[in-house]
Amino acid sequence: MDRFAPDSAALCAAILDAPVWALIGLAVRDPRLRQRAAQEIAKTVLDRIDSPLSVEHPDQLHLAL
Repeated sequence: MDRFAPDSAALCAAILDAPVWALIGLAVRDPRLRQRAAQEIAKTVLDRIDSPLSVEHPDQLHLAL
């Protein structure tokens, strides 16, 4: 996770893209549900980070950062 600072807009967007039940699930008392919620949020963040960058135009070249 070296690519993202804690205030990174991409990281924040990835967390906010997690399912609402998972975001709410972090605040419940049941430890099993909290664990499932945390795993779902982590999965969403990793999926978002590992996905290729979107290209806005088909003629635009995809260059590595």
